[in-house]
Amino acid sequence: MFTGHFGLAAGVRAKAPEVPLWALMVGTQLLDIAFVPLLLTGAETMDQSHGTGYGEAIIHADYTHSLLGALILAFIAGWLGRRQWGRRAGVILGAVVFSHWVLDLLVHRADLPLLPGNWGNLPLLGLGIWKYEWLSAGLELLLLVVGFAMYVRSIPRTSQGKSRNAAYLSAAVLGVLLILFLITDVAGLF
Repeated sequence: MFTGHFGLAAGVRAKAPEVPLWALMVGTQLLDIAFVPLLLTGAETMDQSHGTGYGEAIIHADYTHSLLGALILAFIAGWLGRRQWGRRAGVILGAVVFSHWVLDLLVHRADLPLLPGNWGNLPLLGLGIWKYEWLSAGLELLLLVVGFAMYVRSIPRTSQGKSRNAAYLSAAVLGVLLILFLITDVAGLF
């Protein structure tokens, strides 16, 4: 799940125009953004022995993608959002950050720990929709299309004049890029 997260962020933006789209887009990927430096240092890993295609890698993101880790990142993002844009925006931003973990719970194999570092060796979570490539890709495409449709429909009430045209253009470009990314991800091209 990658592009589906962005679709959710676009849909949320349609209902919460006080939160900048960039903040929602970063927020929805914050767990993965935090994962990268930990991956580079070896604190978190990816096992590609099952393959490198769509959803085949086993992700050992025992800190960033643990339930508690996701809640901590969501709280921090929500606190920052509240300071910058107000209470409602903070709650929304925190919820968007946590939505990443919820969506990952649906698609990941059982590789999501409850506690950072899988402390206590508790059962790992994940419903494994990635095992069904077309179901998983369909879910991502649905999130992307519905989210962007909601966002595009909200443009007339949130933008005026030239900024409205720019908003339509940027939404179209971003939507096309994300659909292309989903296609290349599913096809295993990159």
